[in-house]
Amino acid sequence: MLKWTTEEMSERMKIAIVSLGCAKNLVDTENLLGILNASNQTIVSSYEEADAIIINTCGFIESAKEEAISTILDAASYHKKLIVMGCLAQRYKEELEKEMPEVDRFIAIEEYPNLGEILSEVLGERIINDYGKTPRILSGKPWMAYLRIADGCDNKCSYCAIPLIRGPMRSSSIEEIVSEAKRFVQEGVQELTLIAQDTSRYGYDWDHKLHLSTLLKQLDQIEGVKWIRILYLYPDEIPDDLLDTIEESNHILPYFDIPIQHGNLEMLKKMNRRSNPEEILERTSTIRKRFPNAILRTTLITGFPGETKAQHEENLALLKQVQWDHLGVFTYSKEEDTPSYELEDTLSQEEKNQRKNELMDAQEVIMEERRRLHLGEEAEVLVEEVDPLTGMYVGRSYHFAPDGVDGCVRFQCEENLPLGCFVKVQFTKAMGSNLIGKYLGRI
Repeated sequence: MLKWTTEEMSERMKIAIVSLGCAKNLVDTENLLGILNASNQTIVSSYEEADAIIINTCGFIESAKEEAISTILDAASYHKKLIVMGCLAQRYKEELEKEMPEVDRFIAIEEYPNLGEILSEVLGERIINDYGKTPRILSGKPWMAYLRIADGCDNKCSYCAIPLIRGPMRSSSIEEIVSEAKRFVQEGVQELTLIAQDTSRYGYDWDHKLHLSTLLKQLDQIEGVKWIRILYLYPDEIPDDLLDTIEESNHILPYFDIPIQHGNLEMLKKMNRRSNPEEILERTSTIRKRFPNAILRTTLITGFPGETKAQHEENLALLKQVQWDHLGVFTYSKEEDTPSYELEDTLSQEEKNQRKNELMDAQEVIMEERRRLHLGEEAEVLVEEVDPLTGMYVGRSYHFAPDGVDGCVRFQCEENLPLGCFVKVQFTKAMGSNLIGKYLGRI
C-alpha cells in the first residue's frame, strides 16, 4: 500500500490517497493526483487528518480482492467521506454498492472520463474534469517514472479477468508517450519504465503491426534520459528487429521481463497462451546469445485446473533449462466470468502451494548461481536510499526493476551521496536476491 503527500497543494479539502495493485494501476492514481493538484486540493498522508479518503483498488486475483476489501473496511472505520475506484469497483460495482453502504461512491474505470465531475459532486469541491489530460503527479521516487504505453488487453488468456476489467487494448500515440517522457526527464526523471498489459503488442490495435521498436527509438533519443526499461514482453512477440533496436540503443537496458506462465504445451493451450516451450527456449536462448549480460524475468502459474504431476515437472524442467534471473510464481485463482472458471479445480490449495514451493526452491538455487556470475562485474548503480540499520547505500543496477520484487544493490561509502545519483560499483558478494558491491566512484 502506498500513500503520498504533495506539499505544493494549497489548503482546501484534505484528501488521503491509497493505491493498491500494479504499476499500471499506479498510473491511474497519479492521474488522479494530477487533477487534484490542478484543483488545488490538499493531499495528506494519514486517515486521521483527512476529510476524505480515496482508495484505488486492484481486483485481479483473490488475494488482491481480499486486500482491497480489508483496506476499504479499515478506511471506513474513520468515518470520513470514502470513495473507492479502480479494478474492484469496475468489476463488482453493483454488488459492492449493496454490501458496503459506508462507501460514499464507487467509481468504475469506465467512468474515469467524468472523474472530475463525480468527485466534485461527492466531495463538494470543484475538481477539474480533465482526467488523463492534466499532467499526472509522480508519487514515487523522483528519478523514476512508469510510462503506460497502452491499456487493456486482447489476449484473452483463459484465467485472466483483465480484458473484462480494462477492456480491449488501446495504445497511446507515440507523440503522447514521447511528450510525457520528455516532461518527466526535464523534471529530473532518469529511468523510464514502459508498462502495459502486453507491452510487446504496442500499436497492434492500430494496424495489426508491432510498433514497440519505433517507440523505443524515439524514447532513446530523449536528451537527459539515462535508463529505459521494458516490462511485460510476450515470448511470441519479441521479433529480431526489437532485439536489434535494444542492441543499437544508447539507453535501453538488456532487461527482459517475459511472463511465460507455464512450461507445458497442453497447459499453455488450456490457458489460451499463444507461445509454446520450444519458442520460449528459442527466444530466451537468442536473447542470451545476443546479450551476454541479459537479465531474464518471468512469472509462472501453478495448479491450473487439470495440471498433472508430469506437467508440473515439465514446468519445473523449463524453469531449470532457461535459468531465469528473477521468477515469480502464482497459484491458480478461479476468477468469475473467465473461461477457466468452469473448469474443475482439481488440486487443493495445499497441493498448489507445495508445487509453488518446489518451483521457488529450484529458483532459489538458480538465482544464487546467476548472482555469482556477476561477481567482479562493474556496473552503474542508481542510489535510492540509505539503510538506517547498516548505513549501507541501497540502489539498483540494470539487473533490478523498480517494482521491488527483484532485489537490490548494497554498498558502503564514506562519501555523502545524494539520492538519485549514479555511481560505479564492483560486485563482490551475492547475498540472497541482492548483490553486495564495492564503491568505485560517482559517474
